[in-house]
Amino acid sequence: MDSQKMQALFGLKWNPFSPEVPVEALHRTAKIQSFCHRIESLVIDGGFAMIAGEPGLGKSVALRLLADSLSQVRDLSVAVVSRPQSSMTDFYREIAVLFGFAPSVSNRWGSYKALREKWMAHIETTLFRPVLLIDEAQEMPSFVLSELRLLSSTSFDSKSILTVILCGDGRLPDRFRSPDLAPLGSRIRTRYRAEPATRDELIAVMHQRLDVAGNPTIMTDELIETLVDHSAGNCRTLLQSADDLLAEGLKRDAKQLDAKLFFDLYKPQEPRPRKQPSPTRRA
Repeated sequence: MDSQKMQALFGLKWNPFSPEVPVEALHRTAKIQSFCHRIESLVIDGGFAMIAGEPGLGKSVALRLLADSLSQVRDLSVAVVSRPQSSMTDFYREIAVLFGFAPSVSNRWGSYKALREKWMAHIETTLFRPVLLIDEAQEMPSFVLSELRLLSSTSFDSKSILTVILCGDGRLPDRFRSPDLAPLGSRIRTRYRAEPATRDELIAVMHQRLDVAGNPTIMTDELIETLVDHSAGNCRTLLQSADDLLAEGLKRDAKQLDAKLFFDLYKPQEPRPRKQPSPTRRA
């Protein structure tokens, strides 16, 4: 999509339906707000939390809003794992870099010991447990998840020295039912389950994105309600449809997008007439 033409035609600062919108354009529901408050309390004692749900229901939005809330807590150290499917060696390399020291590639015990010492020193100074955010956590190898459980506990498993938020799709909770990961599953203290959004929540999502992007009237209320009613409670489906309409409006040089545009773009295809068989000739 031509961003300069979009800005000129619609008066938008950026595409309001892009996954990369600023955090202030994300709608913070009461459920997400409650979860963020619980995590802010969790960082005092440490432990595991989980965000889970089916694709398109807002897990990544919840994680972004949580990261934003945690970034406002003074002296809290927050790190984000970028490659959850890493091997054990690469996992240690990444979190060592995230927490600011050179890993001991040839000596995993050295990395294990150095990480724990750094975290405990941070706790003594700030009273906060460092935070590790892991998106797409369903991709993590089981042995790495088990290592993370051992790495984050001390004093005969009576004390946590790290706060870990695991975020993943519906496969993630199922993994903790297996014998090798059940010990970690039993330590998940706080959970957020992403569910289909209500109609009012999705309407609020649309209005907030348009308001923050700079043109709250680019879509009529009728169009917003039509988009919401065709999204089946899935926020990703809603935003993808809205993005398609924005692109179509740009193509047509439309100043405002309405429900007619929606039905023009998504009208059902008329079935093609069936070819009649040619008559057989008699000898």
